[in-house]
This record gives sequence, C-alpha cells and structure tokens, in this order.
Amino acid sequence: MQGGRGLFCFSAFADRKKVGDTREGKRKMKNPDRRQFIKAMGVAAGGLAAPTILNSRAVKAESTIPVGILYSLTGTTAIVEKSMNQCALMAIAEINAKGGVLGKQLRPVIEDPASEPRTYSEKARKLTIENEVPVIFGCYTTASRKAVLPVVERRNGLLVWPTWYEGEECSKSVLYAGSAVPNQQLENSIPWLKNKLGKNKLFIVGSDYAFPRGMAKTSKTLCAKIGMQVVGDEYLPLGHTEWASMVAKIGSSGADVIFSNVVGDSIVAFYRELRNQGYDFEKLPLCSSTTTEVEVRAMGPEYAKGSYVSLPYFQTVDTPQNKAFVKAFKEFAGADAVTHAAMEAVYTGVHMWAMAAEKAGDVSSKAVVGAAGGISFEAPQGKVTIDPQNLHSFLTPRIGKARSDGMFDIVDQYSEPLVPLPYSSVGETADKRICKVSGASL
Repeated sequence: MQGGRGLFCFSAFADRKKVGDTREGKRKMKNPDRRQFIKAMGVAAGGLAAPTILNSRAVKAESTIPVGILYSLTGTTAIVEKSMNQCALMAIAEINAKGGVLGKQLRPVIEDPASEPRTYSEKARKLTIENEVPVIFGCYTTASRKAVLPVVERRNGLLVWPTWYEGEECSKSVLYAGSAVPNQQLENSIPWLKNKLGKNKLFIVGSDYAFPRGMAKTSKTLCAKIGMQVVGDEYLPLGHTEWASMVAKIGSSGADVIFSNVVGDSIVAFYRELRNQGYDFEKLPLCSSTTTEVEVRAMGPEYAKGSYVSLPYFQTVDTPQNKAFVKAFKEFAGADAVTHAAMEAVYTGVHMWAMAAEKAGDVSSKAVVGAAGGISFEAPQGKVTIDPQNLHSFLTPRIGKARSDGMFDIVDQYSEPLVPLPYSSVGETADKRICKVSGASL
C-alpha cells in the first residue's frame, strides 16, 4: 500500500482548548523528578490514564506544550502498546526534567484508541482539532497509522511513528523516527536463514492486514533473488487465537523454516500452538519480524526459546545508553518490566522530535520537519539519524535468538546503521531514491 505523496502546508498550533483530567495512578515513582512530573501531569505511571483535559486558562498560565499520546491501552495490541505509552511518558518526563522544549514543559494528552483503526482516527481528530497538539506520538500497526495519516495531513499535523513497517509510504506529515523499513529487517534476515542456517523452503505467515502482506511481498522478492522457495503465504485475522489448522498446514507444506509477521496477542497463541504440536525451533526454525520481549514474557519464555527475531533493538544490546535506559524504565514502570524494540523507538522518537523543535525554535509541524533531517540521537540501540531524503531513520539491523529467560542473544549485527529505503520492494536503492522530502516519485 502506498502512502500520501503530496506536499502539505504546516502551521503552528495554538494552545487554547479544554482538555481532561486523568486519573491519578496508583503506583508511586521513586525518582523525585518523575514523581513530580506525574503529579503535575495527572497521569498514571503505568500509562493507564484516561483522556487528559485541562482548562485553557490554566494551560496558558502554565506555558505548557500539549503533545498527543495515542497508544492502545485496551484491545488486541495493548499487549505492546501499553509499554509504548509508558515509554512516551518516561521520555517526556526526562525532557521536562531538563527544562522542557523551548523553555516550556511538555503536557501529555493521552487517548486510548482501543486497538481499533476507526477509533484511532476519531482520537487523532480530537487531539488535532480540540486539543490542538502540534504532534502526536502514536500508533503501532499500519492499520492505525493509515487511519491517522489523513487526519494529520488535512489538519497540518505531525505524527511521530515508531514501529517497523512495510514501507511504500512517503509523507511529510510523518517523522519516521526509529521506525525500521523492510530493507532494515529482511535484507539481513532472509539471506541469513539461507546462508547461516542452510534453509531453502520458507513458509510466510502473518496477521491479515497491510504490514504482514507488505513484508511478504518484499520477502518473496528477496527469496527469488537468492534461490529460496516460498512454499506458503498464509494469513489469519488480527487478534485471531485459533492456530491449530494453520500450524498443521505449515507442518504439511514441506517448509524447513518459518517467517512470521503475526502481530499482537495472536503471537502468543501462534507460538504456543507450535509448541503444543511438538515443533522444535532447532529443527524447524522460526524467524519473526514482530515478536519482542514483551510477547515472549506473555507467552512464557519456554514457548519462544530457540526462535529468531529480526529487529534493530533488543534489551540485551550492549551500549551504555541501553543500560541506562533499561534501568530507568524499570524504575519508571516496575522492576519486572522489560524493554523492547517498539517502545525503544517511541523513546527515540520523542527525544528526536524535541531535538528538532529546539533546533527549529518552533514546535509547528513545518518547522520540525524542516529541522529534522540529519539530526542524530545516541539511542539505546546505538546511533539513530534521520535521513534528510525521506524522514526515515538510519538503523542497525540485528537478529536475536530467544533464550530460556525471555531475553535474546544477538547472533548477527551490522557494523553500522543501514540507510532506510521505504520503497526497496519496487527497486529503490541508496543511489536511486523514490521517497524524497518533495514526495514519492514512481
């Protein structure tokens, strides 16, 4: 699926509408800066707050900058998005503790889109029209991003999108900060399955919407180039939990490796069914583009042990920034919390948006987009840089192997960040760009 291609005008947002009070969270934070932040903002440390509404006069007096937080706290993708919500709040707390943006504190306006694309669209309209936020940090699935994109484009807004996705989108209303595209997940993992593991017959399985189908499209192209056979390409609805028939189909297909683009809590059901039917990932390897530490914890580490994942970030990344990040998040969300790629990208995106706003001297969408290109952030995963060509991110491809403790051993890693090519599925290269800041050209 292709994204918007036009050019969009941008304007600064006023700060005059009413927004709601959230419930005060039950969990108290140990860190005094975070505790003060949470008390001032009226949000729960666990991120389960209701929509935030504040009096317009109070907003002006406080000289705050409202920012939209749009991650599902309920529904099928809440398994991942709750922690993304938490990580956005943690990043905002860190920024506010250092003085905010342009001398003003950031004020999160939280909405729960409940894992429903239509609700994402409704909440995005509320945030841009009623709350007049200059930016929305939000979305996890392509379906939700596609629902929000027309809203921010029409309303001169900005979405900071964190999740890896299928590519073929080029919009000046989206800052793809920390979000991987297929060449950063598939061009390393598909050849690795053949060259390192000696596998040649791939069964692709996914949830039934744009992201898994887009990833399958690129995977098939790569397989054709390197001489791998695709013996299956099957889908079940997002949120589906009955996987017995699909697992049986995989078993009878002749596949010697599985590539999974299954999303949300369906991941838990899929992995458990594979184990229940007796499959051993050492004999029939499974590599995923989506499974993270949080889904592994939900299913039980024994169900994922030995499987592989291709993502730019794992909790086990050995950088000083990541050690500090993991420690800070556990202090913020609880000692049993785990970090994962989607939330790390949220953290990166919030900080990079703040850096771009400071550089521009303005929080308007046009100003931030104009300043974002070339900005680098020492993220937990390593250095992340916004490509001036297409507003996507240079990221380091990695492959992790699940351990018995639910963490991942990094078994393959690029030596440096890889250029983002959102249209690699149709032949885009570093020397021949399709997606540019002026729009996509096909």
